[in-house]
Amino acid sequence: MLGVPIRRFLRQSRSVVLIELGVLVLALGAAAFLWLPDAGPEPAATASPSTPIELPGLPDSTAPVLMPGRPGEPAKTAAANEVSALPRQPHNNADVRFVAMMIPHHEQALVMARLVADRGESSQLKSIAERILAAQGPEITFLEVWLTDRGLDRNSAGDHRHTMSGMQSAEALNRLTATRGPEFDRMFVAMMTDHHQGAIEMANEVLSLGTDGIVNEMASSVVVEQGVEVNRMREALAGGGQ
Repeated sequence: MLGVPIRRFLRQSRSVVLIELGVLVLALGAAAFLWLPDAGPEPAATASPSTPIELPGLPDSTAPVLMPGRPGEPAKTAAANEVSALPRQPHNNADVRFVAMMIPHHEQALVMARLVADRGESSQLKSIAERILAAQGPEITFLEVWLTDRGLDRNSAGDHRHTMSGMQSAEALNRLTATRGPEFDRMFVAMMTDHHQGAIEMANEVLSLGTDGIVNEMASSVVVEQGVEVNRMREALAGGGQ
C-alpha cells in the first residue's frame, strides 16, 4: 500500500492539474472571444409600414328616410338624397288677420287676468287666471314670431281693435279694476267669458278660410282650451268659488 506521504502528494498533484486545466480553458475561451470579429450592435428591427387611420366617412346619402303618409295611408321610405326640405306652408289674408288680431286680443285677456289675484275672492277663479297668464303670454310671443318670419307685424292686417269680437271697452275695464270680492268675480266671469267666446269665433273663422297649417293648429287649440275655461269659470262662480 502507498504510504500517506505519497497519497497526499498524488492528491495535491491532481489538484494542481485540475487548476491548470481550468486556467487553460479560461484562456482558450478568452482567446476565442477576442478572435471573433466585432459584429457591432444588433440591427434595429425594421419598422413595419404604419396602418392608415380610418376616418368616418360622409353620411350615406342613400340611407332610407321614413316618409309619413297621408291620413289613412301607410308610411313610405325614400333615399335621403331624394328628399328635399319641406317648403313653408302658404298663408293667406285670413291667416294674417287672425294672427295680427289675436295679439291684442290676448294682451287684453292678460290685463284682466292680472287683476284676479288681488281683487277676486274665488280660489278657483284665481287658478284659472294663473293658467290664462301662463298660456297666453307665450302664445303672444309665438304669434309675433310667426309674423316676423314672414316679414309682417301686428299692423299688417290693419286696425281691427274696434271690430274684434269679445274685446272689452276701456270703461268696462275701469269698472272691473275698481271692483272687489264676489262682485269682481261675477264681473270677471262675464267679461272673460265674452272675451273667450270672441276668440273662439275668430278661430273658427280662420279654420274655415285660412291655409297655414301652423295657424290652423293654434286656432284649433284656442277653440278647445278657451271653451274649457269658459265652462270652468261658470262652474267656479256657480259653486261659490271656494
